[in-house]
Amino acid sequence: MYRIQSTLIALLIASGTAIAGSSINLTQGVSPISHDVYELHMLMFWVCVAIGVIVFGAMFYSILNHRRSKHPIPKRFHSHFTLEIAWTIVPVVILVILAIPATKVLFKMNDERASDMTIKITGYQWKWHYEYLEDGVSFFSDLSTPQVEMHNHAPKGQHYLREVDHPMVVPIHKKIRLLITSNDVNHAWWVPDLAVKRDAIGGFINEAWTIIDKPGVYYGQCAELCGVNHAFMPIVVIATTEEGYQDWVAHQKGEITQGDADTTRAWTLQELMTKGEGVYSHICVACHQPGGVGMPPTFPALKGSPIATGPISDHVNIVFNGKAGTAMQAFKGQLSDVELAGVLTYERNAFGNNTGTLVQPIQIQALRSGKTMEAALATEPLKESAKGASANTAPTKSAAGHEANPGSVKSTTSTTHAVPTIAASSGATTAEVAIPSAPVSPADSLKEAIARGETVYSNICAACHQPTGLGMPPTFPALKDSPITIGPVKDHLDRVLNGKPGTAMQAFKEQLTDQQLADVITYERNAFGNHTGILVTPEEVKAARGK
Repeated sequence: MYRIQSTLIALLIASGTAIAGSSINLTQGVSPISHDVYELHMLMFWVCVAIGVIVFGAMFYSILNHRRSKHPIPKRFHSHFTLEIAWTIVPVVILVILAIPATKVLFKMNDERASDMTIKITGYQWKWHYEYLEDGVSFFSDLSTPQVEMHNHAPKGQHYLREVDHPMVVPIHKKIRLLITSNDVNHAWWVPDLAVKRDAIGGFINEAWTIIDKPGVYYGQCAELCGVNHAFMPIVVIATTEEGYQDWVAHQKGEITQGDADTTRAWTLQELMTKGEGVYSHICVACHQPGGVGMPPTFPALKGSPIATGPISDHVNIVFNGKAGTAMQAFKGQLSDVELAGVLTYERNAFGNNTGTLVQPIQIQALRSGKTMEAALATEPLKESAKGASANTAPTKSAAGHEANPGSVKSTTSTTHAVPTIAASSGATTAEVAIPSAPVSPADSLKEAIARGETVYSNICAACHQPTGLGMPPTFPALKDSPITIGPVKDHLDRVLNGKPGTAMQAFKEQLTDQQLADVITYERNAFGNHTGILVTPEEVKAARGK
């Protein structure tokens, strides 16, 4: 008996030490909700401890005081009515009492009112997409742990499998509303320090909120089994000061501006290969493997494949639009023009493919704007200034099939080409201007606007109104045959620009450009069987803004 008592005492001391170190306890977190959840957890924990002491105390008392050696003749009784009523009522009372603080915390967890900013979080296989709706910033966040660490060819880093290339950055002391959904299978966005765990389900939006008390880096992960790379879908949240956050936003917008400039310039084969290798190692390598050998039949090899070595239009199409019924996703909404051009060029020249062909970012931009594949691949980069030209650059085959020297672009049948402007009398330097080679018909203009609008709709609107425009009534009304989308254009403009107070419809006038707004409204008025034939122009959007 003494040995048993000693063992129990040792276990109690050890468990107390572990709890003191918080190694096995719930994290206290850095947000008001996380503090409330922790306090609720500890309240229930000590209630359970008290119940355990009473129950096990009564049990051990009965065992010790009513053992056979002490009472060889047992007492005979069948039941005790009062005792049975008591042990039924007491647990009910305890549960009702505990339900009061639990309900308060649940109500608080779901109170997203008076938020300072909104971030839409979309789960993909296997990455996260973040959209800052007020600031106009969006990006994908991928695992950044090097492959050499995963395959034990290098020592594991401090944050092995928990590091990303683009963390979610937020300001402290601001109420942040989170809209969480999925682009494909079910995911779950979970950051323990924030006490936020919400399922990401395609076609639905789950809401949460947080206020982070202090600067820091907080880690999380996908908490829903979402496929073969579920374990490689981490979350990193960086909380910083308001000044630090504004600097970060400015930097992100500066990168967007730089990205636009990078799209129009001519890239060399080596530049595209370097860029593409980085994209491939982050995005494609999990399925197609470092050597491009894939994991057939689910993930086909790229080494010597008919896609990577065949017609470039087929290669661009499958990476841009994906392949229905397979694991190949559409990357047109996930990667930039430069990233797509880089990874396509890399796949066509790595793994021993050595096709010598390259894809320029401006060709991807042309395809994204609604041009046909043939016209897009015939588009040439804008001519660079003389100081940027290089006569020694070896020619490579362009996507159109002819030789293209990045330093000296030849004239082609492209629908858009560069010509120098006349220098101003003040001596200003010449600039490159893109002009159309032929007038565009109204029907072609409408077609191109619908194509561009579809991209905006897929990225911004489809999560609520659904890809088919059927919505999720009553919260998200249908756009198919809607009085808004087939009625007066001014009503449609007003709703998209200014939103609708008291509903889930946001104001997009500060989130989208005039061109994007015109394109998405045109798309909504002509998709889903609406077929109004109406083209909305940026000038109309500008007028509706009151500029």
